[in-house]
Amino acid sequence: MASKAYRIFFFALLLLASLFLQVVRCQSDASVESEEAVKDITDLGTVGEDEQDFGDGSFSPAPGVDTVCVFPKNSARIVVAGEEAELLAGVKNDGDSSLNVIAIKASVHYTFDHRVLIQNLTAQPFNNASVPASSQATFPYFFAVSKYLQPGNFDLVGTIIYEMDQHPYQSTFFNGTIEVAEASGFLSIESVFLVTLGIALIVLLGLWIHGQIQNLSKKTKRAPKVEVGTKASDASLDEWLEGTAYSQSSSNKLKKKK
Repeated sequence: MASKAYRIFFFALLLLASLFLQVVRCQSDASVESEEAVKDITDLGTVGEDEQDFGDGSFSPAPGVDTVCVFPKNSARIVVAGEEAELLAGVKNDGDSSLNVIAIKASVHYTFDHRVLIQNLTAQPFNNASVPASSQATFPYFFAVSKYLQPGNFDLVGTIIYEMDQHPYQSTFFNGTIEVAEASGFLSIESVFLVTLGIALIVLLGLWIHGQIQNLSKKTKRAPKVEVGTKASDASLDEWLEGTAYSQSSSNKLKKKK
């Protein structure tokens, strides 16, 4: 009976694991769609309305241009997965010519292997955004990492693309670690699976202990009873009582019965 219960329990665990793997597979398929959906963030202020392809070309920074990055009201650099976040890219132009900001783009990488690209974030174009010589300006950048990204630390690389004297340049204004947090108010599928697996293991342990107790009780009931003889002890007792008043009274009783 106990072995049958174990088999049923293990079958339920395998079924639960297969369902979890199917959900994870669906999430990985949907992550591509979520990355494309991130590009639909509403443009604000001086942000351009037309999508542009800035290519994968890498340009050098212009001489005399310095950049800085600030996370407003978010000094801990905590980004909630699937929710919009903001950072400010500051540009200081110490060159001789005015520069025109074309776009800001960013990407997410693994901290332990920066060569692995996790997600290309939205490339945010700008219209008529210029920084004159010997001046500085700040540009907002809104982005959102995929809601399916696992919580943890990742590297964020932010790049500002600009033009000076009709030559393209780019500067990396941020290359550091951000913390991706899980959206509050909802339990993740992984946490639900781990809790369910923990409860299942506890139940399995309880069933095993119950089976062991039943086996011990059955062995105890089947143990043969050993009868201890009393004849030898009675004989030795009679020899010890010979010649006493007890032996005489016993012999008188026997004579009366005869």
